[in-house]
Amino acid sequence: MALCPVIGKLLHKRVVLASASPRRQEILSNAKDLRTPDVVIGADTIVAVDGLVLEKPVDKQDAYHMLSRLSGKEHSVFTGVAIVHCTTADRLLETQVSEFYEETRVTFSELSEDLLWEYIHSGEPMDKAGGYGIQSLGGMLVESVRGDFLNVVGFPLNRFCKQLAELYYPPRGQDVRRVKHDSIPPVDSFETLGDLDAGDPGPVQSHGDPGAGPGSPGSLRGVSEAEGDPPAQGSSEASCNGAVEAQTPFPAGLLDLIDGFKVSKALFTACRLKVFDLLSDGAPRGAADVARAVDASVCGTRRLLEVCVALGLLRKTEQGYRNTELAGRHLVSGGARSLHGLILHSDQRTWDLFSHLERTLREGPRPHRGAPGDQQGQPGDQVGPPCRETQLQALKAAHTLSSLTARRLASAFDLSRFSSACLLGGCRGALAWELARECPRLEVTVLDVPDELEQVSCFQPQGGPTARVSLVPGDPSRDALPAADLYILPRLPPDWPDDKVHQLLRRVAGCCRPGGGLLLAEVALDEDPGAARRGLRPKLDLLVQTPGRDWTLGEGRRLLEQHGFGDMQVAPAGDFPGAVLGIRMCP
Repeated sequence: MALCPVIGKLLHKRVVLASASPRRQEILSNAKDLRTPDVVIGADTIVAVDGLVLEKPVDKQDAYHMLSRLSGKEHSVFTGVAIVHCTTADRLLETQVSEFYEETRVTFSELSEDLLWEYIHSGEPMDKAGGYGIQSLGGMLVESVRGDFLNVVGFPLNRFCKQLAELYYPPRGQDVRRVKHDSIPPVDSFETLGDLDAGDPGPVQSHGDPGAGPGSPGSLRGVSEAEGDPPAQGSSEASCNGAVEAQTPFPAGLLDLIDGFKVSKALFTACRLKVFDLLSDGAPRGAADVARAVDASVCGTRRLLEVCVALGLLRKTEQGYRNTELAGRHLVSGGARSLHGLILHSDQRTWDLFSHLERTLREGPRPHRGAPGDQQGQPGDQVGPPCRETQLQALKAAHTLSSLTARRLASAFDLSRFSSACLLGGCRGALAWELARECPRLEVTVLDVPDELEQVSCFQPQGGPTARVSLVPGDPSRDALPAADLYILPRLPPDWPDDKVHQLLRRVAGCCRPGGGLLLAEVALDEDPGAARRGLRPKLDLLVQTPGRDWTLGEGRRLLEQHGFGDMQVAPAGDFPGAVLGIRMCP
């Protein structure tokens, strides 16, 4: 093998692999021994998709969220590697540090619910970033790999060997930092180079973070910390042997946040121009062809199409541009799972609310107003109730979100023990139909006031499991509750006082037999410190919603316990709000 002379340089060397990963140990096992070090090798791998870093799942539901996010998409696997070559002369230690990162692009097939849960129940996702191991059962989820396969396993051996060649024949000055020390440190001091298991992202803001590298999803600037500006005066970072001059970390993630509104507006504009509708036939089109069809300039259209390519919404070939699977599924206006209506509503209504967020926070949201203010028609204000067309668009947008949330919620818990369910509030019917689809033996009743049920009927799909869904007019806070094994509160109203919430829960507890259940859905907040980076979308929505109490999962658990429910199960908040399921205990 051509690389054998290179990696053979490690034979008979004292090599420390600064990693607990069994996969990295296996890859390097033929090229090292484990006595005191001549060479220290540190590596860390992360998975990134849609601008997010996926860590190891904390439980099966977290694994479900991760794998669902990867389904049908291309994502990046980054591994950052540091090689520290140690030499001594007259008891002075000299280190040569070489750093690099490797990116591999992996595309998942569309994952069915059955396949997804079968893989999760195998237990394999639980110790791997992104929730899968490509070298084992997880390989069945992968459609294609662009780049080094071993990089996805946990160590980019090919690039590592090339880097060794540069280190030994001889190292290039710009890639290697030499530091002299007045004594040889003990082996324990190398522990700072350790990492977690292969695939664990660790702290993403550390020096040399591979996730911030060029081409990483959400990295609009395409500049990594390792390739940023020259070292700032006085900046330093801890190394294996002490403090050395280092580069100031490039704030790629922060710049992505600053530029986030540009990404949203580009997507909104492409949808308003119906670019994805135009390309829905699968035939590639050139920029000039698209420009004529949408009545826009060729230059502007080409730039917009290039942005969509960078965002993973379009693919570019020699013949022209065409939709990706993601765009074809969610951005074409007439699709069954289209988000087109939600996007138009976000462009027309939500954009205005967030453009005047400071006033909203200072004055508080007001009914029928795009943002707080006086009656003088300030920008962002919408005086009076919205027109019927705006109301319908808002309802469609809300139904789209409800459908996505309902799909996740319906599969978050094992509801096979229940044969009947009653939704106390319609939620436009999305949850009722998804429950009926997910649970073939479940009969679902929706109890809500007539005006809300009229909206439910407007969005009712044809055929399928909808025959097992009944709509019953009534006020859940006052009227008799239909008999059911499982009661579901789609949302705890934020403007309800505590006594009204407890009154409703007492009524539900009185109707629920022992062994029955109560499910609190759409709980936006999670107190778990480990969930601080999850659940951004629900938290953003709360910024412009009606003032009131923002319930947490912990408060939901305590509410259920106070009313005689136990055996709690929790679906943590993530891309969508969380939920709590309690089982009615014997009195």
